[in-house]
Amino acid sequence: MPALEGVQHHFVDVRGARLHVAELGTGDGVPVLLLHGWPQHWWSWRALMPLLAARHRVLALDLRGFGWSEPTRRGYRKAELADDVAGVLDALAIERVNLVGHDWGGVVGFLVCLHHTSRVERFVPINTGHVWPTLSVKGIPKQLGAMAYQGMLASPGLGRRLNASPRVVGRVVDAISTGDDVAAEYAAQFAPRMADPARARAAAQVYRTFQLYEYPKWVRGRYADRRLTTPTMWLHGLADPFFKPGMFKDIVEHADDVRIEYLSDCGHFPAEECPDVVAEHLLAFFS
Repeated sequence: MPALEGVQHHFVDVRGARLHVAELGTGDGVPVLLLHGWPQHWWSWRALMPLLAARHRVLALDLRGFGWSEPTRRGYRKAELADDVAGVLDALAIERVNLVGHDWGGVVGFLVCLHHTSRVERFVPINTGHVWPTLSVKGIPKQLGAMAYQGMLASPGLGRRLNASPRVVGRVVDAISTGDDVAAEYAAQFAPRMADPARARAAAQVYRTFQLYEYPKWVRGRYADRRLTTPTMWLHGLADPFFKPGMFKDIVEHADDVRIEYLSDCGHFPAEECPDVVAEHLLAFFS
């Protein structure tokens, strides 16, 4: 496991899996819980955690099957991963957190806010999607392209091999980030964990459950009657070639208190590409 000065590591048993949490800081502010995306684990927050630790107790969870959290055969529907988050908070005796989620971690974060509302003080999704997707004729080509690449990652055989391929995933990471350091860290720290067949299978299931189960229900209005009541600040790196503002700006129609902040010089991984800017936004919002 990579080492970050001052970090403590916890392993807690939640819903049939042993999950890993990295912790840094003892600040008096509301604890901050960080949820990573694909293809990463807690180390994706390595630059951000020290910037928050003076004011907050900062916790970075490895989602089920990622990093040092145990891979299981099932449990990768996003509402189940949200239940994992609530279970981790119970295990660590934490009543309420400020929640930050990137990529799949952001999607899971929305469901934590909807299903476990009392556990979240404030929420910050970063370069992610949400649970109120819409289909439009103008957006069909891009949506089909997105579903095609996700379909490859989700497929039972090919998906496991693609998720475990440092060359393939490294090229994807490089294409959606600014600067070479993100792709370099993928090769050094994330690829070795994803090379484990069980973890590659878990990553494939994250996509498979989305395509086969969740997205069809969400686009038909599964959460149409639910509103996001948690105060929310959406951070978005504008250099992300996949997630574009048009994909999420309608979030204001589903939320009571949300604002969107654009990060002009960041791609898909703002916490790694511009951590100082992200920390500034988070500390101001959480205070």
